[in-house]
Amino acid sequence: MRGPWRSSSVIFLSLIFMIFFTTCTKNPTLNTDGTAEGQNVNSENGRNKGKKITIGFSMDTLREERWLRDRDYLVAKGKELGAEVLVEAAERDDAKQITQAETLISKGVDVLIVVPHNADAAAAIVEKAHAAGIKVIAYDRLITNSDIDLYISFDSILIGELQAKTVVEHAPKGKYVLIEGADTDYSSHLYKKGQMNILQPLIEKGDIEIVYDQWTKNWNPADALTNMENALRANKNRIDAIIAANDATAGAAIQALAAQNMAGKIPVSGLDAELAGCQRIVEGTQLMTVYTSIQDMAETAAMVAVKLAKGEKVATNATENNGKINVPTILLEPVAVTKGTIDETVISKGFHKKEEVYKNVKNGD
Repeated sequence: MRGPWRSSSVIFLSLIFMIFFTTCTKNPTLNTDGTAEGQNVNSENGRNKGKKITIGFSMDTLREERWLRDRDYLVAKGKELGAEVLVEAAERDDAKQITQAETLISKGVDVLIVVPHNADAAAAIVEKAHAAGIKVIAYDRLITNSDIDLYISFDSILIGELQAKTVVEHAPKGKYVLIEGADTDYSSHLYKKGQMNILQPLIEKGDIEIVYDQWTKNWNPADALTNMENALRANKNRIDAIIAANDATAGAAIQALAAQNMAGKIPVSGLDAELAGCQRIVEGTQLMTVYTSIQDMAETAAMVAVKLAKGEKVATNATENNGKINVPTILLEPVAVTKGTIDETVISKGFHKKEEVYKNVKNGD
C-alpha cells in the first residue's frame, strides 16, 4: 500500500499546485501605479514607487502662528498629492530635534524636511538621514556644514533689505536699534546682511548711527523685550528707529515703547505678516512687516519632496553656500507690507480676513 499511496499523493499535490499557480497568474492584485503587489519598482534613489510616500517634517517650534500655518499647509498639500506627512516639533531643543529626526528616519520616511533650530547642530540630522538613504530638504532656514540635498526659502537678504529700506524712508537720519533674530539661525544672519546693505552707506555718510544691536536668543519675545528695554535705558529713550527681525520681536519692542509712551512714534519693522503684527500696522504702532506666502513655500516643499521620493528632477533657481557645498536652492520672493498696502497684499491674498486685521480700528479705517 505504501507505493500506490505515495503515487496518488504526488498527483494530488501536483494538481493543487497547478490550480494555485493558474489562479495567481490570472488574478494579480495591482497597486495604484499598475504594478503587481509585492513587485519592487525602484526610482532613481532606490526607494519603492509602489508604496505610499511618507514625508517627515522636523520642525523647530509650533509656538508661533506662522509655524502652525506651515505645518497645516504642508500636511494638506502632501495629502492632496497622496503622501502622508509625519510632523515632529522640538520646541527649540537641539537634542530633542535630533532624537525626533531619528524617530522619523526609523519609521522609514522617504524624504525628510527640516526647519533647524540650530543651523550647525542640524548637520547631524542630514548625516543620519543620508546613512539611511533618505534625502533632506532644509525648510526656511539653511542647515550649515552639511551635504543637504535642497534648500527652500524666501530671499532672506531681500527680506532684510525691505525691512531697512522701509524704515529708512520714514527715518532717514537718527539713532537706530537692531533687534535681530536668533544667532543660531542662519536666516537671521542673512536678514542682517540685507539690512546692512541699506544701512551701511548711510552709516558711513553719518546720517544713521546704530546705538544698540543684539541677537534674540531662540527668537524668544521675552529676550527681545529685555533687549529693547536695555536699548531704551542705555540711550535715555532717545532713539529714532527700530529694525526688528520678525513680528514677534517687533511686538516685544513695541511693548517696551508703550511702557515709555512711545508706541506709534518710532518706526518698527517686522516679518511674517502675523495677525498681531498686521493689527499693529493698521493701528499705527508697527510700520511694516514682510509678507512671505507661507502657503506657497509649504506647498512647494510638499511637491518637491514627492518628486525627490520618486527620483524625479527638481528645478531650482539659486544656490546657497552652507560652508561645505553650494546647495541647490528654491527662493521665493517676499513683499513689504505697510498700512497703505496691507489690503492689496495680505488681505487680498486671503492670508488674513479684513475684519480680523481691522478688529481694533473703528470702521476699518
